[in-house]
Amino acid sequence: MRRLVVALAVLVASIGLAPVPAQAAAGFSTSYQRIPGAGGTELGAVVLTPTGQGAGPFPLVVMPSSWGVPNLEYVGQGSKLAKAGFQVISYTSRGFWDSAGGIDIAGPPTVADVTEVIDWAAGHTPADTSRVASVGISYGAGVSLLAAARDPRIKAVGALSGWADLIASIHPNDTVSLQAVAGLLAAGNVTGRPGPEMQALQTKFITGDFDGAITDATALAPVRSAKTVVGQINANHPAVFLANAFEDSIFPPGQYTDFFTQLTGPKRLLLAHGDHATPEVTGAIGLPNEVWDELAPWLRHFLTGADNGADQEAPVQLKSQRNVWRSYPDWASVGTEKTSYLTKPTGLSRTGSLQSTASTGWSNGIGAGVPTVADSGVALLSGAFQGLLSIPVGVATQLVDRTFAGVWSGPAYSTKTVVNGAPRLHLKVTPSASDTSLFAYLYDVDALGVGSLVSHKPYTLRGATAGQPKTVDLRLEATSWEVPAGHHLVLVVDTVDPRYLGYSGLGSSVTFSSPAGNPSSLTVPVA
Repeated sequence: MRRLVVALAVLVASIGLAPVPAQAAAGFSTSYQRIPGAGGTELGAVVLTPTGQGAGPFPLVVMPSSWGVPNLEYVGQGSKLAKAGFQVISYTSRGFWDSAGGIDIAGPPTVADVTEVIDWAAGHTPADTSRVASVGISYGAGVSLLAAARDPRIKAVGALSGWADLIASIHPNDTVSLQAVAGLLAAGNVTGRPGPEMQALQTKFITGDFDGAITDATALAPVRSAKTVVGQINANHPAVFLANAFEDSIFPPGQYTDFFTQLTGPKRLLLAHGDHATPEVTGAIGLPNEVWDELAPWLRHFLTGADNGADQEAPVQLKSQRNVWRSYPDWASVGTEKTSYLTKPTGLSRTGSLQSTASTGWSNGIGAGVPTVADSGVALLSGAFQGLLSIPVGVATQLVDRTFAGVWSGPAYSTKTVVNGAPRLHLKVTPSASDTSLFAYLYDVDALGVGSLVSHKPYTLRGATAGQPKTVDLRLEATSWEVPAGHHLVLVVDTVDPRYLGYSGLGSSVTFSSPAGNPSSLTVPVA
């Protein structure tokens, strides 16, 4: 594996991706290096050094690779940055491909590798290590955020499709994100060498000890989550650029928006439709890309002081499914909340309504453990179809079996309405079993009853008392979705979704209700 990546790096240099320009034209040179990381663990790296731009020193951009991807991941974008006067080091994260060591799931050694790479650059390249950015996608994004808490030399961060809360990403509301976790474990084993932490976790996962695996993951997560060290990040005051996809099936955006609001330094948040890494992956290989086109000026401003206006743009920018960008001064400003109350499902094979006045005193039971046609799609594929091809996860709402799902329909909008932000569901539920999973889906539905998935979220009740009412407060994932005039919103709540490890047992049931003084409701933020 290591020999393959080394050979590819040499090939990249030889075919002219990294020329040494004549006549002092701005360009760059390329070399493949073995950089000693934390504890002396060697990291395979592609080093891109500006040429024809003076002797330096040049601001340094360190780029840790994504999970399962080698250091060639960023060479396309890195060549652009090197031509623009940045010293760039794109390296393979430890445990993967041509880097030594074991995969420690963004543990302290992996985070310390960023500092070691910066130190190596100080002695082996014309880098100015007082002006450093750490930039990455996915795994590289999470590592970059954690490194910014550790190393004050990091003045800017580009964290694209990453995480700030690891357990909230893979175990949202006590529900295992089954397809995402299985995919990550498989990719890690194919492209790298699991370290002891990963080995212990995946052994339990593979043998069906899911509770044990989550217990291990929960213990590992705090030191691997930027939200834990946000105070240190704020103290170091780097300029943090965050980007993510609304449909990201590995690191959903809700944990990023929470983290964004906690940052006190310069910050920017870009959210667009797509699945994990799809909004920015084309830019990594050097193709035109909106996210990287925003990030590059951000790095230049905060590493060189260039007066390019990067610090004057709106901190929050959201792109709707109709490809319209909208800008806001902060996350709280993206939408005005409109609350609708859930009524008892009646008629039309038991469909309730979303209305402006509270409806109380009703209850409606459904069977649990049986899937309906409502679901969140397939991890990595469904969101990509939405983001790249504008093909949403769809459902014919008339076909949702009301025996196993609660369905509530809102009135048709008279004008186009933009759902902007994270919808919230407040629901009283009474399970018949101690463990029950619920899945909430919000659809944009046309006059024919065909719905497009706007947002969703799982929620699992563990250790509940059978027959005892519980209040569920569930925040769905953030979105920016234009609902056309004549369309209406439909809320569906069922108990099975193939993307997640559910706990709803066949033969059990769930009763939804809306007691006086605590009515069930759906709150939708509207731009």
